[in-house]
Amino acid sequence: MQQITRKTELRADFMLMLVTLGWGVSYYAMDVALTEVDTFTLNAYRFLGAFAVAGIFTFNKLKSVNRTTMMYSVLIGLDLVIVYIGATLGVQYTTLSNSAFLCSITVIVTPILELFILKHKPSRKIVIAVTLCMIGIMFLTLKDDFSINTSHLKGDLFSLMAGLVYALEIIITDKAVKNEKVDPYQVGVFGLLVTGSVMLVLGFMFENPSLPSTGRVWGYIIFLALFCTGLAFIVQPIAQQYTEASHVGLIYALEPVFAGVTAFIMAGEILSPKGYIGEVLMIGSLFIMEIDFSRFTGKKEEYEPIEAGTAGAADEVPAEMIENTKKEDN
Repeated sequence: MQQITRKTELRADFMLMLVTLGWGVSYYAMDVALTEVDTFTLNAYRFLGAFAVAGIFTFNKLKSVNRTTMMYSVLIGLDLVIVYIGATLGVQYTTLSNSAFLCSITVIVTPILELFILKHKPSRKIVIAVTLCMIGIMFLTLKDDFSINTSHLKGDLFSLMAGLVYALEIIITDKAVKNEKVDPYQVGVFGLLVTGSVMLVLGFMFENPSLPSTGRVWGYIIFLALFCTGLAFIVQPIAQQYTEASHVGLIYALEPVFAGVTAFIMAGEILSPKGYIGEVLMIGSLFIMEIDFSRFTGKKEEYEPIEAGTAGAADEVPAEMIENTKKEDN
């Protein structure tokens, strides 16, 4: 086993920070690209481009793929279709900041789903984080008088859908990588192929696929495909070998912050004071979910099992989630 030094850990954290920064910028990149290409077409270019990058640089790792790996790749790919339809439509119909923060609800939803599946009562940390997150969403999406803001309600709902469904993708991925017949890298790469292929079919069914007409849009599409999806997918597992899981989670929690800063600088997007309070509350909830408080208290966090009820089919789901997994891409 290779020894992890402080220098290699810092380098890995920096690489993950760049990946997270790219994901944050991706919301603005999608917004610009959508001025010339439609939703399904954009995602087809993005995911098929990412698959091409992964295939070119790691072809030897993809040659021998078995049926079980492909089965999970299809499930993950179909899940990502819904995720990225929601995220892309969210960018179109709400503010970039709203879309980024609402999509990040995955960090909160994943452990909640795990609790329901495994029949555990929530810990105090989860209760506090979920409460803060819900209050933050209210501040971020409702009007000043806390009535429903119908002007971007559609986009907010699409973004929430993306965050919720992505939590399900994490659970599917967790089950997949714990199967001895599944190659984790292959399942991720072929998941990109499935997502891109389905998006392309949907594009021909409901849109008129076309190529971008300006270099600016071409640049953002290439950025989304190569950096935010393809390269990020390769860099992420490599970097995570040389740093702690707690570092990874905290770095990924910065994605909506980077998105908000990008929206302010590049799109001139300014929220109301109430909106910024909502963002701060959501950031707080994300950090609460990712920080291991047992390091400071000396007490190990435990979940209390619920005696009533049976798990049923959920018994097949692994008891531990892979900690701090974030979008294979975003």
